[in-house]
Amino acid sequence: MNAAPQQDQASRAYAEFVKGVWRENPVFVQVLGMCPSLAVTNSAINALAMGVATTAVLACSSLLISLLGRFVPSQVRISTYVIVIATFVTVVDFTLQALAPGVHKELGAFLALIVVNCLILGRQEAFASKNPAGLAVLDALGMGLGFTLALSCLGAGRELLGNGSLFGLSLFGPHYEPWVVMVLPPGGFLMLGVLLLGFAWFKERRAK
Repeated sequence: MNAAPQQDQASRAYAEFVKGVWRENPVFVQVLGMCPSLAVTNSAINALAMGVATTAVLACSSLLISLLGRFVPSQVRISTYVIVIATFVTVVDFTLQALAPGVHKELGAFLALIVVNCLILGRQEAFASKNPAGLAVLDALGMGLGFTLALSCLGAGRELLGNGSLFGLSLFGPHYEPWVVMVLPPGGFLMLGVLLLGFAWFKERRAK
């Protein structure tokens, strides 16, 4: 008798998780978090580190806000969300500084700017504060995974064309002539435009 409700819950949980990867991808569909998407994706390792850091902050913030959101007065909910997010950003910042100081230095101020990432604040207001903790965490993990995949695609493409390497490993040998523009700010806009075009084309082709 309980099989149908359990199946419905499992289906909803799966749907909430996977939507952020494809159907509602934060970068390719919702076009959120453009500042880190363009600024720190000059290499694959920087892009991956930023994606993982953002996912960790998003998941922890969503869990706490889902559990405590009902006790927060509506007049101060946004301020409360920002304080919660800033707390977890500080934890991630110190952890990355201790474990990977080189990557931490490369990310610089953009790591602290996770606090004002519209993706994180938007998920707290739109989903975490209105849903149970389990669904809130799944939504956060799905959105974080989609964000990480988008940043990784940007970082890998720019590093591959701009340096002829991937995660610091040379792929094309010493005779490769790098496209220096790809690791400069204009390269971020160019790669993002190409990926957005490809994503839109594939989505339209799949719909047809």
